[in-house]
Amino acid sequence: MSKLTHLDEHGRAKMVDVSDKPDTSRTAIARGEVHMKKETLELIRAGQIKKGDVLTVAQIAGITASKRTSDLIPLCHPLPLSKVDVDLELDDTLPGVVITATAKVTGKTGVEMEALTAVSVAALTVYDMAKAAEKTMRIQNIRLVEKHGGQSGDIVNP
Repeated sequence: MSKLTHLDEHGRAKMVDVSDKPDTSRTAIARGEVHMKKETLELIRAGQIKKGDVLTVAQIAGITASKRTSDLIPLCHPLPLSKVDVDLELDDTLPGVVITATAKVTGKTGVEMEALTAVSVAALTVYDMAKAAEKTMRIQNIRLVEKHGGQSGDIVNP
């Protein structure tokens, strides 16, 4: 097992020192799902959720959250993100919404947490926007699906 980078020699939490690492291009893609009843999905599709346009609000919330990741997760470095894209797709087979976030940066550390935060907050926003129609929605399967760049190289999780 590799050494945990966020602990010092005494087991105390620390922010990783990345000052000696070179700036490289880095990309991370995360995905998650909001499962719901078919009736709720149809309300979203028809634009009949009383709070407004669920997908647009969730998209903006995800992008905004990715930019605030270091404020939310204590040991994350603040990053100068060069791109964040949040895509929400209605999926009749779930039924529900599949959320995919892509984050990019040229920097000393990766953007996995920013992509994961974008998906998480977008999913919470879908729930918040549609909870009047259904309180049994489930946020599930939030995960990193791809990471490119950095010392650990490329990772693709099916």
